[in-house]
Amino acid sequence: MLNQNRLNHTRRTFLSTMAAAAPLAAQPRTRTNIKITDLRCAIMGGSPVVRITTDQGVSGYGQAESYKPYLKPMVLFYKKYLIDQDPTDVGNIMLKIRRLGANKPWGAAVSAIEIALWDIAGQVAGVPVYKLLGGKIRSKVRIYNGGFRPPLNGQTPQDYAEQTAKMKEAKEGFTLIKQAVGFHNPAMMRAMKNGWYDEPRIGANHPDAGLLTEGGLKHVIKCVEAMKKVLGEEIGLALDCGPGWTVKDAIRFARALEPLNITWLEDLITGDYTINPNAELFREVTRSTSVPIHTGEQIYMRENYRDLIEKQAVNIIGPDPEDVGGIAELKWISEYADLHGIQVAPHGIFDGLIGVAAHVHLAAVLPQNYIAFEYPMPAEPWWHEVIEGLPNPIVKKGFIDVWDTSGLGVKFNVKAAKQHLEAEDKAFFD
Repeated sequence: MLNQNRLNHTRRTFLSTMAAAAPLAAQPRTRTNIKITDLRCAIMGGSPVVRITTDQGVSGYGQAESYKPYLKPMVLFYKKYLIDQDPTDVGNIMLKIRRLGANKPWGAAVSAIEIALWDIAGQVAGVPVYKLLGGKIRSKVRIYNGGFRPPLNGQTPQDYAEQTAKMKEAKEGFTLIKQAVGFHNPAMMRAMKNGWYDEPRIGANHPDAGLLTEGGLKHVIKCVEAMKKVLGEEIGLALDCGPGWTVKDAIRFARALEPLNITWLEDLITGDYTINPNAELFREVTRSTSVPIHTGEQIYMRENYRDLIEKQAVNIIGPDPEDVGGIAELKWISEYADLHGIQVAPHGIFDGLIGVAAHVHLAAVLPQNYIAFEYPMPAEPWWHEVIEGLPNPIVKKGFIDVWDTSGLGVKFNVKAAKQHLEAEDKAFFD
């Protein structure tokens, strides 16, 4: 009984301290024995949306990428490990479930759950999630464009220049734009008769790989030059390149682009949906060029970043909070990267509007190695009608202002959201 009294006193002290530290937040609710009652998952617009309910009437939400509807059974697999647990003990719950995840896409289920737990913890404490992660060091966070893709008329350098010009004019006022080239852009590669020394492959994401022909390499370079000419010095250009390049092609490509001051080259060797990050090969490329080299969106948990960071194999890492194990995990990885002189630009192209909220709270607390996060464009326009609490407009001149409402600070317009639930998920909000 004495230990329980001390625990209750400690928790009350914590809640009152956090409330005093965030006068703009909602007042904390004193709950000393809150428990999880259910874990639910609904598919909305392709996105698996996670809801964790509690016996105190507080619910937390998380979201996985919009093209992963197949994750629903994986999310629900963890339900037995969550029931009757205290949702504010986020670390304890993660110890139970995080070892059961895996690299992209299977870490997304654990990641969405983690984000929903932080949402509850913030609401219970009456503070924004960023307060629970250590407090913000920036009041607005930079984003970059990877998701706004105006249609292309063809695959010539001029076509890419015209598309890039439309991105430059976007209402978000992007200060950094990422474009897909090389093997990350099958249309670009397959439009050439002899772009590389192999034939196009049929399969899951980015199946092509091989040695580029001279014509193939020069074509990709010309497309990049055309895009950079449009953006000039005022807007940065990053390139999503692979995976699939050989080390020597990657080096030749990077050196050819050095005069253009490209922000980074992403996933040249390995990357999206590849199991092994292959730090040794990335290190060879990184040490051979002045262009920053980037990878990491597919990697799950800190253990799988160890080689990339400790061997200083890349200059920039790009974990996705909805794949890496959640926002606290990404913060830890970013801090460890900072110790090794490595910067961070989190991936997030399909993370949805709940994902936007998670990214903002995370970016607010990341160390000074933070560059920008990839701004998730909603998969369907109606998402703006069902999610409330985000700034309006969300992005202003390439930045998002950090808000101070408790938890993630977003909620569903339940009446509107119910219109977009599939039949088997009709009870999701009940």
